[in-house]
Amino acid sequence: MKNKQNLDKYNLRQVILDFPKQFEVGLELAKDVKIKGNFKSVEISGMGGSSLPANILRIYLNALYNANPKKNKSFGIYQNRFYSLPHEAYNNCLNIFASYSGNTEETIESLKEAVKHKLPSVGIATGGKLAEICQKNNIPCVILPSGIQPRYATGYFFSVMFQLLVNTGMIEDKTKDLVRLAANLEKDILALEKEGKKIAKKLEGKTPIIFSSTKYKSLAMIWKIKINENAKTPAYWNFYPELNHNEMIGYTLPQAKFHVITLVDEKDHPQNKRRMKITADLMKKKGIGTTLINMPDTNIFNTIFSTLIIGDWASYHLALAYNQDPTPVEMVEELKALLA
Repeated sequence: MKNKQNLDKYNLRQVILDFPKQFEVGLELAKDVKIKGNFKSVEISGMGGSSLPANILRIYLNALYNANPKKNKSFGIYQNRFYSLPHEAYNNCLNIFASYSGNTEETIESLKEAVKHKLPSVGIATGGKLAEICQKNNIPCVILPSGIQPRYATGYFFSVMFQLLVNTGMIEDKTKDLVRLAANLEKDILALEKEGKKIAKKLEGKTPIIFSSTKYKSLAMIWKIKINENAKTPAYWNFYPELNHNEMIGYTLPQAKFHVITLVDEKDHPQNKRRMKITADLMKKKGIGTTLINMPDTNIFNTIFSTLIIGDWASYHLALAYNQDPTPVEMVEELKALLA
């Protein structure tokens, strides 16, 4: 195992261990950033790892709203993953521009459009062009700690975005709860590593397929992304019940070795949970390995982030099994160089 750990030249294991600490830092960084306006929606522009927190934020805020609709406004959360802004960004909308490097070209172009049309905006980055444009145009910009891959800055982005929405009065102030829940997450992180390591062994030599419920489909997508970027191998994702109407038919004649991971929400619709179990049995008949993972359900924060950390550890240990350094994303950097 010692030699395998030496593959981790950038010490990604420590980054994962330190992840729960990001929430308190992010909340502190954004606590004094206020944007005036009575917004009815939020547009979050970002790509890759910088866009993932917006997916998670939507799940979390929906849960908060459903738990107490009287204390939280109902508003739309939109995501922009392109070079220009969609129409909703112009309609009484708070525009958030997220780029860990500060140099993501799609996000920069969208920010320039927002500047041109004087749209209410705020930036989140470690620096780069995004911070420069914000400074030049008197746009607030939250500067994040640097030194990690964007896909592992989720805690920073999530907590900054959460604090920004608290500051605008769009959501109830639950920042103290976030800090407490993150501390609990830190206590569980080694136990979550053991679970992730077991999953990595099942995935070794297989193409991973990640399934989930509709509510948590973003978590399945993020698992897939972490496997791509850490283990440097293909992976795919989908969600129930939609996949039962199309994708599952494709496993009638599987052309590769697959292993299906299903993220099971104990509070899901009973019929959807039946679908998951029956589909797993049908997959097994086709010679496809399946693993059903019961997502932690003590609270929505724990459900989201414990599930993501299990995926972090699974992808990390799968990378080591494949003799890969899990941190670098060389093909992405090569593409950026060629585009430049």
